[in-house]
Amino acid sequence: MGTIAVHGEEDGNYKVPQPENLHIQKEELDAGALFVLKSKGSWIHCGYHLTTSIVAPPLLSLPYAFTFLGWGGGISCLIIGAFITFYSYNLLSLVLEHHAHLGHRQLRFRDMANHTLGPRWGRYYVGPIQFTVCYGAVVASTLLGGQCMKAIYLLSNPNGTMKLYEFVIIFGCLMLMLAQLPSFHSLRHINLISLLLCLAYSACATAGSVHIGNSSKEPKDYSVNGDTEDRVFGIFNAIAIIATTYGNGIIPEIQATIAAPVKGKMFKGLCVCYSVVSVTFFSVAISGYWAFGNQAEGLILSNFVRNGKPLVPKWFVLMTNIFTILQLSAVAVVYLQPTNEVLERTFADPESKEFSARNVIPRVFSRSLSVIIATTIAAMLPFFGDINSLIGAFGFMPLDFILPAVFFNLTFKPSKKSYIFWLNTSIAVVFSALGVIAAIAAVRQISLDAKTYRLFANV
Repeated sequence: MGTIAVHGEEDGNYKVPQPENLHIQKEELDAGALFVLKSKGSWIHCGYHLTTSIVAPPLLSLPYAFTFLGWGGGISCLIIGAFITFYSYNLLSLVLEHHAHLGHRQLRFRDMANHTLGPRWGRYYVGPIQFTVCYGAVVASTLLGGQCMKAIYLLSNPNGTMKLYEFVIIFGCLMLMLAQLPSFHSLRHINLISLLLCLAYSACATAGSVHIGNSSKEPKDYSVNGDTEDRVFGIFNAIAIIATTYGNGIIPEIQATIAAPVKGKMFKGLCVCYSVVSVTFFSVAISGYWAFGNQAEGLILSNFVRNGKPLVPKWFVLMTNIFTILQLSAVAVVYLQPTNEVLERTFADPESKEFSARNVIPRVFSRSLSVIIATTIAAMLPFFGDINSLIGAFGFMPLDFILPAVFFNLTFKPSKKSYIFWLNTSIAVVFSALGVIAAIAAVRQISLDAKTYRLFANV
């Protein structure tokens, strides 16, 4: 069922959870909730999970987004994205806390949709969208990890003959091991290291951009290129990039890892996360765009090498790529958790022990198969970034911008005269429109790039 019944003293219309009397009715939990979404963590662990899921290497694409928006538009979109996602994630958290307070803790996004919108919404809309977004993030992380490995290889051996798909497979082997960690909570130490790694490569990206920008004698051009049509679609592509960079898609599953009582803990975790966001997103975006202007590449690290020659010391490029690869492995395993939860619910027996042969054998087999499939897709479709933009428009926009406002209004029913009702309604309407336009822009980009697509291409 995916809910935890909490029994305590009556307080008006609510049941107040009593920590000393908490009784988790395990017989109500399926194997996915029982084994993958263990509720044992603290707010600081929650902060680690949130930071890993949001502050990830896609932030290195922010200077590229600025090339479509310019200084004013780029900084404005970054600030608006930060405020709206922080607000939206708190709305989701408040809805989850409300249900936990009433005695029915919801552990998954589709549980929230089932309860608030009806079972069809959870089964046929929210569940599939979340699975697609999260599995797409696993594939994209695997592909990007392979690309960073290839960049290191070419720096060390410019005439090397190894292909991109070989590096993707190497990264997939690392993922095979990490995927076997049993629960979301068991990733807490890895995600602490991930937090430090994202600070490290963001500092490297910022320092490298400043160094190159100061040493370059070429004039910097901050004009937006292209005709009117290209500029318009470029703006929506940039908005999709920024929205996807701030995207999460697994807020309920992260909050599920927190030990009861949950009140106020998610807010503290989000404060930890967004303190890291404010340091990394803005420093990388502003320094990268300042240094390279409208020549900023899709991944700012690509600007550190020109014609095969690094513009910063070679060891610096190697170090930055290594930090990025290591954090990508943590990001991928975090976004693998919804898939793990589905697999555990399908193949595991909640009546048997977590580490019994009955559960361990199908767990290892099913998780390994899911990683192998993701690695194969990443190796076969090196243009997956274009596809992922479409997935982001259809997935991150609803999960992170639209549904939180809808869930809050339907759960708490604020007065239609209140500012919070109209603020939430406006967010849902505006980002519904942006999601559709961003999807059209992504489809257009796929059609423009389709002639360059080759399976297992060495790009």
